[in-house]
Amino acid sequence: MKTVTLTAAALALVSLASIASAADDAKDANMEKCFGVAMAGKNDCKAGAGTSCSGTAKTDYQGNAWKLVPAGTCTSIKTPHGMGSLTPLES
Repeated sequence: MKTVTLTAAALALVSLASIASAADDAKDANMEKCFGVAMAGKNDCKAGAGTSCSGTAKTDYQGNAWKLVPAGTCTSIKTPHGMGSLTPLES
């Protein structure tokens, strides 16, 4: 009886994880990576060479650090170094 209960609980957890993952994918579909707009320590994950993941940008508007922004808005974001970019910038 315990095996059946544990199996049912494990299946329920896997189902919930799948639903959460699908919701994240839908949210990400409405977002885009925008390079050169993140403040120091405020970038989203995996900024590029010399950094490992979120919060690792060393300077404001670091060219290889990105932030997720609503799709279609990146290139209209103004910074002191120009506009946001859909591709990495030279810092």
